[in-house]
Amino acid sequence: MPEPRFEVSTQWLHVHFKEPVAFAETYGFAGNQGAVNLEGVLLRPQGVASKTLIVFMHPASTLQLLPVPRELAALGMHVLCAASRYPRNDSALIMEKVAIDLGAHIRHAREVLGYQKIVLAGWSGGGSLSLFYQSQAERPDITHTPAGDPVDLVGAGLIAADAVVCQAAHLSRAVMLRDMIDPSVRNENDPDDRDIEFDLYHPANPSKPPYAPDYVAEYRRRQLARMRRITAQVKQTLDMLRRRGSGELERGFTTHRTLADPRYLDAALEPNARRPGWCYLGNPETVNSGPVGLARFSTLRSWLSQWSIDDSRVDGLACAARISAPLLVIENEADDCVPQPHARMLFDAAGSRDKQFQVIRGATHYYAGQPELMLEAAMLTRRWLAERGLLS
Repeated sequence: MPEPRFEVSTQWLHVHFKEPVAFAETYGFAGNQGAVNLEGVLLRPQGVASKTLIVFMHPASTLQLLPVPRELAALGMHVLCAASRYPRNDSALIMEKVAIDLGAHIRHAREVLGYQKIVLAGWSGGGSLSLFYQSQAERPDITHTPAGDPVDLVGAGLIAADAVVCQAAHLSRAVMLRDMIDPSVRNENDPDDRDIEFDLYHPANPSKPPYAPDYVAEYRRRQLARMRRITAQVKQTLDMLRRRGSGELERGFTTHRTLADPRYLDAALEPNARRPGWCYLGNPETVNSGPVGLARFSTLRSWLSQWSIDDSRVDGLACAARISAPLLVIENEADDCVPQPHARMLFDAAGSRDKQFQVIRGATHYYAGQPELMLEAAMLTRRWLAERGLLS
């Protein structure tokens, strides 16, 4: 017998709170003028009341157009797609401030909308964000950003969620960039100055898939070295600006060629059912130098907060170890974005006593053309929540 489905109604939400800032980091009305204005879309099944709200937030995107939240709502659950102050533009994004924004949405849901139970749904990059938020809500200890700017998560009064779901989630944005950044770039100001031996896409590169283990190991070493060179330059520039003592407080910069993960060309590396020679954004070679690559444009402070492998606090493994809330981790078997080991690593690291790990066989990152697998994942989430008394 098919599951009952409901028509879904949508409601636009506005969350506003005061926050003084040293300088404007977002364009327009979202996060300047001494206040933060957030948007959200509430998805509700018509005729179905609930005291439980499932909250989705992604650091750099809005998720109301993602099919997963709407599928959950169509199955009878109330869902909020919450946007941070940096919707669709992560160039100046500070992860600590995103956690404050998520906390504001959750407080609004509890105190204004009347929901009694909150479930954090961390899809893709929202997974490490959800774990970061939950770890700080349960055990807050952050008072400054990695750049040294004040940001009081200890005094923010973050409300802990009653459960966390990580779906197709990776370890962190910094880990993803470390494993995707192109190590062939020798000059950050000239993307054409490259070491052919470590340029995966250059026809003269003698190394071809399947790659030798020694080549992959050296490739990974060079990726990490490039990340750390950029971080060192970021810190030097910030220090120089502070020593000047002028009105120049921040700078933006470009990071070229940021999608060159050997896994996308060699399906034998950390294998799953993904399509070889392809990735979640299309042809990897095109994406590597295209406008939508990870960290393509960033401010100095944003690099340290979300991209620096040594400075970002949004470390999925460390954050998972600090939480106690029930946790469901869902791996998409054919994920063409998130590396295969990440979901299991998050599950294994989690401090939750009540935790469950599930795999959706054949599912890609976005469930593109896979409505039956998206339904399977949504049903799995609903059953898991119902078993814990989290669905009214």
